[in-house]
Amino acid sequence: MSLPTRSFNVFGSQHFECPDRYNLIKAIGIGAYGIVCSSNDMLMGEKVAIKKISRIFENVVDCKRTLREMKLLKHFKHENVIGLKDVYVPAGDGPNFQDVYTVTELMDTDLHQIIASNQPLSDEHCQYFIYQIMRALKHIHSANVLHRDLKPSNILLNGNCDLKICDFGLARVQDPADDDGLTVYVATRWYRAPEIMLSCPSYSKAVDVWSVGCILAEILGREPLFPGRDVIHQLNLVTDKIGKPTDEDMQHISSDHARRFIASLPNKPRMRFQDLYPGTRPDAIDLLEKMLVFNPDKRITVEQAL
Repeated sequence: MSLPTRSFNVFGSQHFECPDRYNLIKAIGIGAYGIVCSSNDMLMGEKVAIKKISRIFENVVDCKRTLREMKLLKHFKHENVIGLKDVYVPAGDGPNFQDVYTVTELMDTDLHQIIASNQPLSDEHCQYFIYQIMRALKHIHSANVLHRDLKPSNILLNGNCDLKICDFGLARVQDPADDDGLTVYVATRWYRAPEIMLSCPSYSKAVDVWSVGCILAEILGREPLFPGRDVIHQLNLVTDKIGKPTDEDMQHISSDHARRFIASLPNKPRMRFQDLYPGTRPDAIDLLEKMLVFNPDKRITVEQAL
């Protein structure tokens, strides 16, 4: 809705507008996605995060992603999915508004920052993080939605280790009746499932499970498991760790070119994750091995993992 607002300058000269309901605390982030400030919601008596999305109609693709994310966040009501509390545009802009502000729950940090820090992470931390991610995914997938961009920076945390998945800009409804299939270039490369990199025309909820496997490995090793420089390097890193797929496991790849590329890779056995992450609980290793499976039909499902 359009609301009367007060103007602030943040990050030097960046313009930020806030309705009277919200008492701006400080600017906490800036990037291609916009500007984020923490604020007190005086009406509800809670802290929130307000994101300014500038020039929203300048890029059609970005505009569609923003609208898609807002619609999905309004739909999802789950303690492990970030909640969208409000959307507003400055009243003075009228129907010709260019900037949109979204208000969400405020979290303390994200999993990327936790992994990169010196903070020790126990087996209990790891188990609790993955459990909450899978609970959120079960809820998301129950609506036939694929997140498609799960990575540590899209997993928010507070001081109690409560976790919420955010950033649904690349999420899509999985529609079996959609003959056009799903787009290929989604997800940050390091967390991309093999079937996406190999241009499979359709893919399933299993792509999100692969991403969670990559996140689990990153929690255990405190560094990305597959930090590929490009798609070719990425696929080489994947087969180095989980082994070259069998002919049977390549049946879901429709592209002859992609199948020939995989067939040209050297034969390598699957690496023992217990050797890669010594001291890790056997049940965590077992889950990791079942998530990082080349064939999406053989990958563990969210329900099985829970």
